[in-house]
Amino acid sequence: MYNKDYFASSIAIALMRFSKRLFSISLFLLVACSSERDTFTNRAFHNLTSHYNAYYLADVKIQEVLDENQRNYKEDYTQILPVFIPLDSGVIQSSKEKLESARESASKAIEWHRISKWVDDSYFLLGKIDYMQANFDDAKNALKYVNVESKDADLRHQVLISLLRLYVDLGEIENANFTIDYLSKEEKISDENRYDLYRTLAYYYEKRNDQNGVIGSLDRAIEYAKNNKEASRIYFILAQRYQQEGLDNLAYDFYRKALEGNPPYERAFYSQLFAQQVAELNASKDLRKVRNYYESLYDDPKNKELKDVVVYERALFEEKQGDLPLTVDLLHQAAKEPGSNPRLKGYIYQKLAEIHLEEYVDYRATKYYLDSALTFIKPTDPAAASIASQKEVLDQFVFHVERIQSNDSLVRLSGMSEEEQRLIAEQYIQREEERLLAEARAKEEPKNSGIFDNLLAFADRGTGSSFYFDNAVAMQQGAIEFRRVWGTRPLQDNWRRSAATFQSTPETEIEKKVDSTAISEENNPLAQLPDLESLLAQIPKTEEDIAKLNDELEESYFELGKLQYFDLEEIESSVDNLETVVREYPSSSRKPEAYYLLYLAQKDLNGNFQQYVSRLNREYPESQYTFSVNNPDAASGNLAYLASSENYEQAYNLYYAGNWRQARTIIQQTLEEYPLTRNTERLLLLDIMVTGKIESKDRFRARLESYIENSQDESLVNLARNMLNPLLTAEELAALNPVDSTALDSVAQALAMEDSTAVKPDLTDSPFKVNDSQTHIMVLIMSPELAEESQSLIGDLENFHAKTFSNSRLRTGNMNMNRENAIFIISPFNNADKAKEYYDIFMEKFESDNLTEQIKENSFFISIENFQTLNRSKNIEEYRAFFKATYQ
Repeated sequence: MYNKDYFASSIAIALMRFSKRLFSISLFLLVACSSERDTFTNRAFHNLTSHYNAYYLADVKIQEVLDENQRNYKEDYTQILPVFIPLDSGVIQSSKEKLESARESASKAIEWHRISKWVDDSYFLLGKIDYMQANFDDAKNALKYVNVESKDADLRHQVLISLLRLYVDLGEIENANFTIDYLSKEEKISDENRYDLYRTLAYYYEKRNDQNGVIGSLDRAIEYAKNNKEASRIYFILAQRYQQEGLDNLAYDFYRKALEGNPPYERAFYSQLFAQQVAELNASKDLRKVRNYYESLYDDPKNKELKDVVVYERALFEEKQGDLPLTVDLLHQAAKEPGSNPRLKGYIYQKLAEIHLEEYVDYRATKYYLDSALTFIKPTDPAAASIASQKEVLDQFVFHVERIQSNDSLVRLSGMSEEEQRLIAEQYIQREEERLLAEARAKEEPKNSGIFDNLLAFADRGTGSSFYFDNAVAMQQGAIEFRRVWGTRPLQDNWRRSAATFQSTPETEIEKKVDSTAISEENNPLAQLPDLESLLAQIPKTEEDIAKLNDELEESYFELGKLQYFDLEEIESSVDNLETVVREYPSSSRKPEAYYLLYLAQKDLNGNFQQYVSRLNREYPESQYTFSVNNPDAASGNLAYLASSENYEQAYNLYYAGNWRQARTIIQQTLEEYPLTRNTERLLLLDIMVTGKIESKDRFRARLESYIENSQDESLVNLARNMLNPLLTAEELAALNPVDSTALDSVAQALAMEDSTAVKPDLTDSPFKVNDSQTHIMVLIMSPELAEESQSLIGDLENFHAKTFSNSRLRTGNMNMNRENAIFIISPFNNADKAKEYYDIFMEKFESDNLTEQIKENSFFISIENFQTLNRSKNIEEYRAFFKATYQ
């Protein structure tokens, strides 16, 4: 029996002890809750709660996002792997909520636990989050703050390494170099930080295309790697780079090391494949052994998703053996094989394009292979930019070749009778039928048992198969015959049509039912077979349609000739196409340039180039191309442009000073010394203006018409048209512009006829250009003395802007243009329309005691480009004339 009093007293003592402990804990928590009191107890509490609560949660969430980014990234082992797995903006965006939660936790660790030792670490996490979300300025500020404030050497090293990576991303090489130099002098860097440092150094060298730097840095990083899978990836990168340098022995060793540490199967597969390549396959003379090796890889069930890789690598091997037809066949097969890396398909098509360009010189096939490559390669992939650049010329080439083929056929058909047209169209359809049958036979040819022979499901069945639905030729022939007899009638059994008559089921529902014997639309040859009526409808029927096709033909022959000469260096083909332009289109405006290109081409071919010199001098004596062929040793390039610019300015000033003959002398000398520069067409137009002053109106008119026909500068052509209009009769003007011709003032026209150059002479060859899409500014001009007295004008303008343009964020300022003129500037305006809107309201509503009416009337707006020109020339009146003619 136990003593009840003793039991009761024991309970009482226990309760008293518990109460004391509870009071102590409560007191500890009460005291520790303060984030300001710097006591041992307080610090211990905040260190514990910040580390294992807010900081821990933030760090875990950040790592979860990084892990997801790594899982979603698909390594492309056919290319050299990047040092760091790039951040996927899609993953970051989809993880926005998680990252914001991490940001909130890190912020709480800072705000609620200010005296803890994890505050700086939490700032580091904030910098990480900003970096991941591409808030680079905020990331840089957070990292710099920790670097300055933290007393933890390890943390500061982490921060500096992160800053180094950020500087590399931003291209701030000087800052990156300074950081590298600083870290190189630091001592006691932990192994973990050294691992990150050397990887980041490899990233730095990778961005600078320094192969030795990458290899050296990764070689050091591997010494500090603790994660076997990360070490395997670094070994693989080193092996790839050694293989690229031709160091096959080292590459083999590192590929073998990449197999250690239980790497992902795909990396193990590539490591084995590439190790075999550098060790045996590339050097082996036993071709059968090599091919058997690829056969074994292909047959391995584990490589089901890598069959395209095996066939692609086999194709590259066969290319080295010089068997191009087999290489192309294997590449085609590789494109059809299953695979886990879509980008590989892009590289396969890129390889096909390379072969067809370099070996077969087939630009058309090259263009279409590059088109296919781009459908598999992401726009952000470096290869995409290279392909797009290569495609520019090829796109133009194929466009013009196909347009010539199409238009030439249609023009020739348009000259035939309807019976002949129908006969040719039927023959074309018949040829297409035969082509489709030939393709079906090719698919049904007996196949060998080898894996690289495009095995079909029924390889043992040839074209003689007795089962109809196993015989592609029979099915293709049947489909074509059905179309020939029944036209576009739906291909279905008679019982279906009979049933449709007596059943209530709608026809659309019947058609939706699947017939196991039917040919799918995707594989239906009828979808590829053209219709007779649609072919006939393409043939032009009117003179306007035929003229349009001929204009397109002229353009395509000319542009194709230029492409072949300048970009493809196919000089003989270029001559053929340019001669076609000269021969078939004798009145073409492109003829002078065609003569010039033929002159250059014949010089390259050591042919008769003098014939084109004679033709240019005889037919186009005043063309810039004639000046060029007459002075083959003339200077060109930027120096020629600068020199011709100075001469042009001199001739321009002489013209407006009335010294027309002196102006012509300088113009002629400049055209002879610098015949083809960016100033050539301006000089030619200025010379025509001189003609208007010292020669007959007929001569002036003829030169203007020739210039308008041959010039490529649209703005100069418009100026030439403005000068030509007063020289035309009322009937000619009516033909050009029947709507507006009746509104012409005959008196004004007669006055203009007396001096044709009076039509906007100040705009002719003006240094100012119309560019309405550029940023514009508003300018007020006055004397420097008046500007000094009008300092309050800026205040009046700002008040005006606050009331009238409160949302435009306009700024005002002033400067001296020269000794005679000071200017007040209002800016910016996005384009000319916005500037015009401001100008109109300013003229109507703005008032200031510091602004005279005359200054206001002389104000103008101007594009940034034109303002730079004005600031150089200081010719304000010249711009005012341009402004009035253009905007008022």
